[in-house]
Amino acid sequence: MRNLLSKPFGYEPVLSKEDIKTVKKKKGERAGNWQDVLKKIWLLVDEQRALLITVLLLVIVSSALALIGPYLIGVIIDQYIVPGEFGGLPKMILWLIGVYLFLSLSLFFQNYWMIGIAQQTIYRMRTSLFAHFQKLPVSFFDKRQHGELMSRLTNDIENVSATLNSSFIQVFSSVLTLTGTVIVMLTLSPLLTLLTMTIIPVMFIAMRWITRRTGKLFKEQQQAVGDLNGMIEETISGQRIVKAFSQEDRVTEEFLVKSERLRRTGFWALTYSGFIPKVMNMLNNASFAIVAGVGGLLALSGHVTIGTIVIFSEYARQFTRPINDLANQFNTVLSAIAGAERVFAIIDEPIEKDEATKYTDTVLSGKVEFDNVSFKYEKSDEDHTIRDVSFMVKPGETAALVGATGAGKTTVMQLLARFYETNEGQIRIDDIPIHELPRQTLRSQIAFVLQDPFLFEATVNENIRYGRLNATDEEIREAAKQANAHDFIQKLPEGYDTVLTADGGEISQGQKQLLSIARALVADPVILLLDEATSSIDTVTEIKIQEALERLMEGRTSFVIAHRLNTIRKADIVYVMDQGQLVESGSQEELVAQKGLYYNMLTGTSHN
Repeated sequence: MRNLLSKPFGYEPVLSKEDIKTVKKKKGERAGNWQDVLKKIWLLVDEQRALLITVLLLVIVSSALALIGPYLIGVIIDQYIVPGEFGGLPKMILWLIGVYLFLSLSLFFQNYWMIGIAQQTIYRMRTSLFAHFQKLPVSFFDKRQHGELMSRLTNDIENVSATLNSSFIQVFSSVLTLTGTVIVMLTLSPLLTLLTMTIIPVMFIAMRWITRRTGKLFKEQQQAVGDLNGMIEETISGQRIVKAFSQEDRVTEEFLVKSERLRRTGFWALTYSGFIPKVMNMLNNASFAIVAGVGGLLALSGHVTIGTIVIFSEYARQFTRPINDLANQFNTVLSAIAGAERVFAIIDEPIEKDEATKYTDTVLSGKVEFDNVSFKYEKSDEDHTIRDVSFMVKPGETAALVGATGAGKTTVMQLLARFYETNEGQIRIDDIPIHELPRQTLRSQIAFVLQDPFLFEATVNENIRYGRLNATDEEIREAAKQANAHDFIQKLPEGYDTVLTADGGEISQGQKQLLSIARALVADPVILLLDEATSSIDTVTEIKIQEALERLMEGRTSFVIAHRLNTIRKADIVYVMDQGQLVESGSQEELVAQKGLYYNMLTGTSHN
């Protein structure tokens, strides 16, 4: 950490020369190109295209007016000021004022309408990304840092927003102004136009040298922002663990490493891009000097008028200004494209497909069968997480899954809820293969009570109602009473209307679990999945939770995972898993009599 803090402000590139030439994409990330990104953004603008065309027409008008203004100044000088004919001068000045007035109005409305178009487009992009998040499988989130995903929803989309708000019009206007200026300049003086254009090859070489570096660096910068956000989100969420294990220095050092990477990448991206306005200004001044010097000589020899020199001097600046604007906006556009590419990379991820349409209105009774089910999380894994698992649970029965950590108990529940699909074998509910049941139909009849219950930043009422959104207040209170949560809820400052902070930080772990049970009761599921629901709870609270769970499990098919074997004493059948296989099954009395693995777990005896 000390070395990081003592480093001088970055004069060493974050990438090697080889890396600057070609920044490799992260494994598994789709390749993209700016044409595809622009096409996808264009599709998002479909409802605003008529207004966008109006804006583009206004840009054309404003570009034309910007060309007319300097021309009128030249006419005023040549036809009125130099000859001393002031009779028509007021009329020409009024025309000039009118041109610049309409130019200002045109600029105002095109900017006003473009902001609306941009915000509507960004709104659609943001909502499309968030909606797509809801359709992605659980496996996708298991493999990604949540903070990095949040960065795409915020930072990357904001980069696109900034570009659409300002850069789009400026780029289009610059192209039109540049084209019109060249045409008018050629009309006035081909020689001066040729001299002005001598700076173009220099501009092109400088721009090519700079942009070959900045584009890749801006993409690297966006990735660094995502990594840093992911680390921040992870650290803040796990702050209790950080403090409990005195890891403040380690996470601070990790933060500094990632922050240093972002600082260096940003330093070099902005350093290279900062060359652009400096180079453009230098070439702009050089162009003006050439026009002024050569134009003066031509005026002295009578080849051009003074008004023409004035017009040409202004057009020479107008010629380099759009090039300068294009150069300045180029980096913003590159950053936006990098951000949009990261957004569309998520939107292009395959969603959790559900082709089942046959049993959409089926009400399940809760009979569950596993028939030689095998599964592994990654195809590249050598061993299956579970192998050849077979069992059958009747409707209303309570089945306990026991075994050491990593035995595959939670995986069984993940497969039952179709968070993952089996590799081999078949799962059936009420004799229906699970893949033929629509996920919505299946999950609407399953409820989870997890080891670490999650609460939203909302009222107690809303957190319980999350189990079934059309539940009445009376149903919520009845569920809370059955869950042994009613008494402590009434003691909260606002009772059921008390707003809990994110993940319910102001109530105890046991109280959060009681609210989770109330939520499951409101859902009124057919199948109940309990994953270590009473772990890390004090004895008194555990009794309350156990009573609530017994009410919750009554009449429902229930799967219970528990390391505390006394919490499954009322289970109808116990399945013992070891290293992904089902090795024992039966009632607790039968398993104790067998004196096998379950007996060893119960008595604390080691087994080989």
